[in-house]
Amino acid sequence: MSIKSKVLAAAATLTLVGGVSAVGALSAGAATPSCGPNCIDGFSREFGTHSHPNFVLDVWRQGQKVGQPIILFRTSNTDPAEDFTVAFQGLVSDFFAAGLVSSAVNLHYGGGAPSQCFGDPTGASCDDPALEIEYAPFGVDSGLCMGTATTALRGEGVTLQPCGVSAKTVWIVDTADSPATLSSDYVPLINGSDTNFSHPFVLTYPKNGFPTDRPRPQLTVNNLTGFSNGFGPIVGTVNDNQLWGADFGELR
Repeated sequence: MSIKSKVLAAAATLTLVGGVSAVGALSAGAATPSCGPNCIDGFSREFGTHSHPNFVLDVWRQGQKVGQPIILFRTSNTDPAEDFTVAFQGLVSDFFAAGLVSSAVNLHYGGGAPSQCFGDPTGASCDDPALEIEYAPFGVDSGLCMGTATTALRGEGVTLQPCGVSAKTVWIVDTADSPATLSSDYVPLINGSDTNFSHPFVLTYPKNGFPTDRPRPQLTVNNLTGFSNGFGPIVGTVNDNQLWGADFGELR
């Protein structure tokens, strides 16, 4: 797959990669009218679909501080805790050039190993889209992005962290590991600080949790899981609690 086709597929999948390469700028909406066209609504495939997301990314108790947990909460167009923007977007190689991801991450997801890139000598076909997701209550950027406090490890909680500082707030749109759901608009998101390249650490909703549980289950990063398609490192079909989509437009 060419890089143009790959990025277009990713854009259709998650809508989080608007503005990357050939995609061009895409307008987005979010929870509150104040956030308007600059914001996005991320949701889990485990609990919803593009037509009915049901529960979306939310900052617990609207806390605008480092370490505040990220949860899922019922859709609302009056809840500023559900307002997020894409703070920075590009390809993994762009983040590597900016010093925000490691050479190992670039090697695996940024086209750093052209011999492994589907026969593409330039390595472009392996260069995945990547982004930061910034908390922006009522459309006002907070400087805090969804990420991890430490280098990704199993069960690490996802919280608000300073944007643009490290790989911990970078999310890689995994266009390779779930081909069975890519065409249906759902993908895994790999944390940019990942060090496990056979089963990378991806955004995960806790197993057996539900967004209305008390206390509210916090999102984590965990090893990618699913059913193998029998070829190479690609998982094939990722479990629903590790598949993510996003919608544009004010929530209803």
